[in-house]
Amino acid sequence: MLTVGLTGGIGAGKSEVSRLLVEHGAVLVDADRIAREVVEPGTPGLAAIVDAFGEQVLAEDGSLDRPALGAIVFADADRLALLNGIVHPLVGARSAELKAAAPDDAVVVQDVPLLTENGLQDRYDLVIVVDTSPATQLDRLVRLRGMTEADARARMAAQATRAQRLAIADIVIDNDVPRGELSARVTEVWAELLRRATMKSG
Repeated sequence: MLTVGLTGGIGAGKSEVSRLLVEHGAVLVDADRIAREVVEPGTPGLAAIVDAFGEQVLAEDGSLDRPALGAIVFADADRLALLNGIVHPLVGARSAELKAAAPDDAVVVQDVPLLTENGLQDRYDLVIVVDTSPATQLDRLVRLRGMTEADARARMAAQATRAQRLAIADIVIDNDVPRGELSARVTEVWAELLRRATMKSG
């Protein structure tokens, strides 16, 4: 099994890269998706968040009100650390379960947005960074996700810098390119991952 950590800044396009890798045959462990699962209504994760932040972070239907929680934590580093201390261990445990269920010869790609920030690079055989300019990130967040520019800049500032991410990369995928070029680059990277997986198993 070859384990790959996939990361990049918010708006960099990790989801598109992970989708393309899955098309080639990768087993995807998506930390964002798992992070949503572990705070669904009725979970211990959601109960712990309500204990920490109060019922104002609940929507009317009892689910987590992400914008309300985001407004609290992204403006306060201590509150963000408190939230991460609740969610990250739950995500880690579920990720380990999914990885353990993958075939022995699989290329397991773990999509981890905060891989750089949390110093997790040594947990993987190699790290892929999806790289874009800050200007591209900002444009995508405002134009495609409907964020205000101030909100987008705050989210970007809460993450590692571009230089910090590139410093831990074994492979960089440039996503300041047309979709066709991105697809071709991911195909190249997949061939490299298969080569490394064969070397590791051999």
